[in-house]
Amino acid sequence: MKTAHQSHVAFYLIGRQVTAEPDSTRDLDLRPALFAGFRKLAKLRYDFPLVLSRDGQGDAAVRSLTHLFDDAIEANREGPAWDHLRNHALRLEQEIRLLLAEGATGTLSTLWSMATNRLSTSADGPLRDNLKRLRMILKSDGMVVDCDKAMPARLIEHVWRAVQEEKNRTSRAKIERLILKLSDILRADYVGSVAGRSAANLKASLGSVHADVFDFAIMSRLLTSGSRQNSLPKTRSQRIRWLLSVLRSQRFFPVNGETNKGPDGAQAYSFIFENCAAALDSYRKRLPKAVELAKAIAMAELESEGEYSEPRHDPLFAAVGGNDLDPRDASSFPDYLVCLDAAEMSPSEKDGLANILGAGLPMKILVQTDDLLEKSPVGDGSFAVGLRARQLASSAIALGGVYVLQSSSASLFRLRDRIHRGLSYGGPALFSIFSGATGNAGDLPAYLVAAGATESRAFPVSVYDPSAGPDWASRFCIKDNPQADVDWPVHNLAFEDEAHQRISETVAFTLVDFLACDRRCAGNFARMPRSEWNNDLVPVADYVADMPKSVPESVPYLFMIDPDDRLHKLIIDGKLIQAALRCAEMWHSLQELGGIHNSHAVRLLDQERKSWEARLRSDPDGCGNRVASAEAPPASGPPEVVGKDDEPEVERPTDEPYIETPRCTTCNECTQINDKMFSYNADKQAIIANLDAGTYRQLVEAAESCQVSIIHPGRPQNPGEPGIEELTKRAEPFL
Repeated sequence: MKTAHQSHVAFYLIGRQVTAEPDSTRDLDLRPALFAGFRKLAKLRYDFPLVLSRDGQGDAAVRSLTHLFDDAIEANREGPAWDHLRNHALRLEQEIRLLLAEGATGTLSTLWSMATNRLSTSADGPLRDNLKRLRMILKSDGMVVDCDKAMPARLIEHVWRAVQEEKNRTSRAKIERLILKLSDILRADYVGSVAGRSAANLKASLGSVHADVFDFAIMSRLLTSGSRQNSLPKTRSQRIRWLLSVLRSQRFFPVNGETNKGPDGAQAYSFIFENCAAALDSYRKRLPKAVELAKAIAMAELESEGEYSEPRHDPLFAAVGGNDLDPRDASSFPDYLVCLDAAEMSPSEKDGLANILGAGLPMKILVQTDDLLEKSPVGDGSFAVGLRARQLASSAIALGGVYVLQSSSASLFRLRDRIHRGLSYGGPALFSIFSGATGNAGDLPAYLVAAGATESRAFPVSVYDPSAGPDWASRFCIKDNPQADVDWPVHNLAFEDEAHQRISETVAFTLVDFLACDRRCAGNFARMPRSEWNNDLVPVADYVADMPKSVPESVPYLFMIDPDDRLHKLIIDGKLIQAALRCAEMWHSLQELGGIHNSHAVRLLDQERKSWEARLRSDPDGCGNRVASAEAPPASGPPEVVGKDDEPEVERPTDEPYIETPRCTTCNECTQINDKMFSYNADKQAIIANLDAGTYRQLVEAAESCQVSIIHPGRPQNPGEPGIEELTKRAEPFL
């Protein structure tokens, strides 16, 4: 074995150099080769920065600067000199990106003005005119945020506020309406009372313009002579006054256009907290007030409609109190938002988080992780990557009723609809976010580190939505990960060799690539001189896929680049390879949960395929006739027919819909289309349960989606069904 190769193997096995061949990377500013095209992010158009729109609702609450400019440019496509406007718009967009990279902050309008001033000159009239025209088209405004450490909390809080405003608008309007109606009842009662018809009150109500024309004393005697002394029962009057007091003093919903005031001017409650203990304490203290308000709203609705019956309703509402808040009522109240730093969570804080999620409290929790690298608790120098964050998400998912979103910050814009759905969810929600701001990645932007965590499966995207359906397949999703069906995402890497020839290779981005971004892992890599590049070196992805069982004959390598974009090969020690192997295994488990390469499904399909092939061998014509053995003599009597219950199968007319039930693989495709028309028999194989429960279109769609083509829709039973001609043609191949 060559000396250099021995040195490479030794480095892989023991993690340190025994000869001078491999060079240390501690003093080299290297980054994964696949990051070569992202060295200057400010000059690229991608998802970030984001504009947190002031007037946007739902998904529109968060807009990408790139998309905003694209929309504005497209809106002016038919205008004069469109090419010039487009070029000027892209120049302005890039200038805003450069301002953010230099540390500028502010709203889009502020940064727009700053960028315009930097671009405009007295001699460049067309540029100024185009930018003014563009600004008239692009009316959106809001804070502009880049992908940094502060972004996840700002984004989640912004969308949370938009969701709460949308959600609370109905409650505010209802409270204002009830206050008005109840006040009108008391006002009408007062006007009809003796006090309301007194001379002084009549004079005050009429005003001073005609005060000398009327004799209010005589008017008062005339009006009160035939009126009742008290038109409103005392108990009802007291009840309405109590209801008004509760509605006016509530602090859950700011009203009358105020952002922080209740109906009577009191300070409205804040629902944003920095720790679970404070959130839980506030929730407990406010719960009796929330129950009281929900009770008052229900009673006020009855009173305002004149439907409150004391004998029937008094005992019912008297039983309501304490902590008995109906889930439907609870869903109308504001949700709590708690933003946590994973690195600062104490054991008591973790207990508080578990209590919130386990009790199903209406709280949305952001747990932000800035550093995924965790040293092994046994102190052997190995690493656990993102273990605690994954455990947190897994524990929350196991509770069943918690909305859970795990993602790096780089993917948050593309997940904005899922974020909105989680913040709108009626129960607790957990957002576990990796920011990428590790502080140990040199000059790599947080966006690249965060994107690398997702690409490398160190921090994959996963969403668990309890409201999406009754089963795991509908609730759990990992499809937002890049190339989710493979172990590691693969990309094309093009470079120039020593002979100035273009070389192109397919390179996987693995966990080792992600760890190579962290300066703390520099000692786990060693650079090899180009003269030592040989066939004994294996790409990391291939090495992890086929780990040697004994002393390796080859060693894993990784492509990296220096600040001058020169390509380097680095060998990796065994500790990082072991970490990559564990990461791949965890990803495989996640894939199974997400329905990708599910071993149970593969096994069942294989069993059904073998069973089907066996039936074909014994019954190739599908009519229950066995094929006579080549060695067997011809039968002297009628051919033996073997079918279900030893009875010959009847040939079905093509007009009649039917399913070849014995060949069903239980794939659920037909039952998902219509579970009343299609169902399973005792053997979990599909049958047509009720033909009248669906349409011919559903029959045809089921036939088209059936993986083994066993559904035969026959001829339409209802010739008047819409689109019947097209459906009949689509059904022909399955008759």
